Amino acid sequence: MALSSPRRSALSDQVIAQLRNQITSGEWPVGSRIPTEPELVEQLGVARNTVREAVRALAHNGLLDIRQGSGTYVVATSELAGVMHRRFADADPRHVAELRSTLESSAARLAAGRRTERDLRQLEVLLARREEAWGTGDADLFVAADATFHLAVVAASHNDVLTELYADLGHLMRAWLRDDVGQELRPEHHMDHGRLVEAIRAGDAETAAREAAGYPFMCLRSPGPEGDRG
Repeated sequence: MALSSPRRSALSDQVIAQLRNQITSGEWPVGSRIPTEPELVEQLGVARNTVREAVRALAHNGLLDIRQGSGTYVVATSELAGVMHRRFADADPRHVAELRSTLESSAARLAAGRRTERDLRQLEVLLARREEAWGTGDADLFVAADATFHLAVVAASHNDVLTELYADLGHLMRAWLRDDVGQELRPEHHMDHGRLVEAIRAGDAETAAREAAGYPFMCLRSPGPEGDRG
């Protein structure tokens, strides 16, 4: 028994690693339902108990959500993101906006001084995609495009810690933005992000930080005491 127990543990760890890789690689995106237990047993060639143990471990870590009668769904791409998803799912929207404002303005300030030509090209492409998504009237498509654009701004800061932290918070922020946008994209809710890109291109750190700091508060339906611009 002493020899078989480690082998079972090692096998379970291997299955956990494989399932986690499916999540972190984007093969199983956030919001998707993963294959059923019998399907995973067949695909992995392991016992049902091993699959069940691996799924429960990832659910405990916050990457998966087991919904009785519906299936198991991906809710985060990392353990940290999973913890944040659980901890801040019901957070006050203004507090989320304040956090976004702090992180995004700091990132934009750094990006203005560190951006590369490749960063600028990427921002231009993603800005155009954001506008195209808005034009379709599809709220889900727009939220995804908007989130991708903002992550690219943060990535242009070339601060790996800030980028990883923002990425882990991304699912929470997208869920908050999706709720705020609602089912219909309204003209009065449209925000021009072109000035932010131009400020980063020009190396104007103050303007870039100011533009980025204001967007999260403009997303709020009801202006707070600091006004729409934050």
